[in-house]
Amino acid sequence: MRSTSIKIVMQNKCNSEGLYPIALRITKSRKKREIGLGFRCYPDEFENERFTKKHKLHKKRNLILSEQVLKALTIIDNFEANKINFTLLEFANKFTGTTKDDILVFDFFDEIINDKVKSGKTGNARVYKDTKNSLLKFANNRALRFNDISVAFLEKYEVYLRENNNSDGGIAVKMRQLRALYNDALNRGIAKEEFYPFKKYKISKLKGKTAKRALTIEDVKKFLKINIVEYPHLQNSFNYFIFSYYCRGMNFIDLMKLKWSNIQGENIFYTRSKTNKQFVIKILPPVENVLNYYKGLNLNSKYVFPLILSESITPAQLENRKMKTLKKFNKDLKELSTIAGIESNVTSYVIRHSYATNMKFLGVSSDIISQSMGHSNLEITQSYLKEFENDILDNENEKLLTL
Repeated sequence: MRSTSIKIVMQNKCNSEGLYPIALRITKSRKKREIGLGFRCYPDEFENERFTKKHKLHKKRNLILSEQVLKALTIIDNFEANKINFTLLEFANKFTGTTKDDILVFDFFDEIINDKVKSGKTGNARVYKDTKNSLLKFANNRALRFNDISVAFLEKYEVYLRENNNSDGGIAVKMRQLRALYNDALNRGIAKEEFYPFKKYKISKLKGKTAKRALTIEDVKKFLKINIVEYPHLQNSFNYFIFSYYCRGMNFIDLMKLKWSNIQGENIFYTRSKTNKQFVIKILPPVENVLNYYKGLNLNSKYVFPLILSESITPAQLENRKMKTLKKFNKDLKELSTIAGIESNVTSYVIRHSYATNMKFLGVSSDIISQSMGHSNLEITQSYLKEFENDILDNENEKLLTL
């Protein structure tokens, strides 16, 4: 059965004369795209994908519509015969005769965003969407092609972002997403290597000096000494901190999605959402205490923590829920750190950094830390540990004063 369908439709918006445009609609995997065919008519002149007899050119126009449908079906058949899992943008370009050089940046943004949503990577899709919307405002909604994105363009975009109170970190995020989009365009032959601006425009320059991001072992001890009974409204967030820290800095989204079925014997088995890497983590006593706490609540949920309230939840709903609960978690962590007398700004991200840094302080090799955190390469782990290593160098350097 064909998973892609074609239909001739009348679009919703009319012009000043009350004429409505006629378009070819392609539907693939529940996604739709409409391509204008250059015809307009009154509502009573179109019915059941055909012009009615009320239209004076109905015979000629209907013949053209049949030819357009045949053309569309032939393109789809050719894609499928060659086992090409085409996108709606690729179909539209083929149908309209648009060359790859004519593909617009924002159209390609939409394709990537749809692909991310479809694959359940809603967080990544959100970052792409934020970048697209920011770029749209900067470009005043004008059409952009990839060869328009030059070094000068990026430098002006950076100035625009600074004028709108974006931090170095926020600018770096948008630039990385734009670079990732450009790289995808290169891989698909949409953009050309000769125009690639990121060889000269270095995103690494945006890495400014940031405040300490990791808690020391002493800070963690202060946190654990909190008498949480006195702060019942912070009980869950206190538990999430302990669980994440002692489970190798488990990401918040993975903590949210953790099910009781992931707990088997003395171990936790789960797949990290960001990388799809599988983890087997031994349950340490602090983690066991947290698990026992939620067992005792008898919540009758397949999820360990009371963060996902519905048994069936879509990826988009999960992303919205994550944003809402993560905001509360970080707010609670700030209050807990004040109670504990910790000066650092504690967030869910800091917990992961703290795990890595303290493992390094205890003498664990960077290779082991990298593997335990599920990093794709050691360079990522080194970026977590860089601040720690700088502190050690400073302390060693001070020994010169004792000579």
